Amino acid sequence: MTSQRLDSARDTTDWWRQAVVYQVYPRSFADSDGDGIGDLPGITSRLAYLAGLGVDAVWLSPFYPSELADGGYDVADYRDVDPRLGTLDDFDAMVAEAHRLGLKVMVDIVPNHSSHQHQWFQEALRAEPGSAARERYVFREGKGEHGELPPTDWISCFGGPAWTRLPDGWWYLHLFAPEQPDFNWDNPEVRADFRQTLRFWSDRGVDGFRVDVAHGLAKDLAAPLRDIGTIGNYRPEDLPEDGSHPFWDRDEVHDIFRDWRKVFNEYDPPRIAVAEAWVRNSRRTAYATPQELGQAFNFDFLRASLDAPELRASIDTALADARAAGATATWVLSNHDVIRHASRYGLPDDRDEEAWLLSDGQEPVLDREFGLRRALAATLLMLALPGSAYVYQGEELGLPEVAELSRDSLQDPVWTRSGGALKGRDGCRVPLPWRREGSSYGFGSGGSWLPQPQGWGALSVEAQDGVASAPLELYRTALATRRRLVGDEALEWADGTTDPGTLHFRRSGGWECVANLSDEPRPLPAAELLLSSAPVTGGQLPPWTTVWLRTTR
Repeated sequence: MTSQRLDSARDTTDWWRQAVVYQVYPRSFADSDGDGIGDLPGITSRLAYLAGLGVDAVWLSPFYPSELADGGYDVADYRDVDPRLGTLDDFDAMVAEAHRLGLKVMVDIVPNHSSHQHQWFQEALRAEPGSAARERYVFREGKGEHGELPPTDWISCFGGPAWTRLPDGWWYLHLFAPEQPDFNWDNPEVRADFRQTLRFWSDRGVDGFRVDVAHGLAKDLAAPLRDIGTIGNYRPEDLPEDGSHPFWDRDEVHDIFRDWRKVFNEYDPPRIAVAEAWVRNSRRTAYATPQELGQAFNFDFLRASLDAPELRASIDTALADARAAGATATWVLSNHDVIRHASRYGLPDDRDEEAWLLSDGQEPVLDREFGLRRALAATLLMLALPGSAYVYQGEELGLPEVAELSRDSLQDPVWTRSGGALKGRDGCRVPLPWRREGSSYGFGSGGSWLPQPQGWGALSVEAQDGVASAPLELYRTALATRRRLVGDEALEWADGTTDPGTLHFRRSGGWECVANLSDEPRPLPAAELLLSSAPVTGGQLPPWTTVWLRTTR
């Protein structure tokens, strides 16, 4: 399989267009030194597993120096490795091994904000108001008789005001945690420094970047700053169509990414990037054009219920947007910010997911078997679609959300910033189980930074390896089959069916995908069965089952 990947036609400039990208959350993937925290040598030691799984690329969430106020998304130094995770030499060794195995490497870039420990912000704190050091961030005087009120009504995504006051009376902006001050992207020095960062990692062999909060960099900082009032704060559907929100999805952000594209194109092949942009569908296209980043995440597919008409509409929109951008669609079901889909799909459709987390997963009771069945059906559907599929670590094991984490073990700032109203994202970040038994189930020799639940070993790689009915083997087979089948990026709906519980489409080369997203069996089309997400017998497509078929027409 590795040699096939090395010789693949997709190992070209356009390798990313229909790639399967595996997201690694470094602290939770593999621990090489027994300190309870995953690290770069641990990742390197497991790259052969990922190559054998059949993915095309590995995307690393942040591994930079950080005090972990937000799981590494508070970066103190953009051109180094957190000493707890390794060294730059370790990074270079990891990239070299990935490339030897035919795997591309993508890394997270976090340009909206830095850590408050970043040397620039520390310099700004020591500097006078109005100084050049403070112009790299967003500092403003407050409102009120003595400046005691925040400059605007802007709200942090983690809860509470988006401003923190300093002892000198001035306030600084942080759209996330106070430990994450926002950069001022009107400042030429900020722009030049990030160009240097992009080149630093590209020179070390990085093939692409995932751009965190891509829609937040440009802000309307003209005096006086504008309140958001009734415009809303975060939901894409609440944002204005014309790009006039004070800090989300402003038109000026595209000047930044057009500048980045010049850097990407200095390399052969050009580096690629994918935007994390929570914006309206109508405004997503620009981020994904060849003149900017190249791709943008489509989160509608993740957020949609497993309802065939809703999913079809989401698929059609994503494909149309991608064509308009000259890009390919992106598909994702789980990541480090959401409840794992094996659990989401095991809850009632009208569930309150946050309430479920706060109940430690007790109300409503999760139907794990049903959730996994639906998750595998959704995964096989996703992998049949044209475009790039992003797979989150552990989903190939069918891992559920660890909803029962105790309050004293939580580390996500969402928990503290919301005053306990939201439990946060730690439940999808629990370290992976590699073995049935032993310290941290093979994650490392010294426990794990988040507690793993009892029984985690039964879901491990060791427990599933070679077991035909296991999620791991379905993923392996699906990815190997996908590699053989995928040709062009066309999709044709089989519109002869009017069944509202079924999705049925064809891909070039004589294969098709049929998904029964209902509680009742459906007739199975007469064709060669290539793969199914659940056992198929008697000419019927069982409930909540997806199949791949080979047909001759």
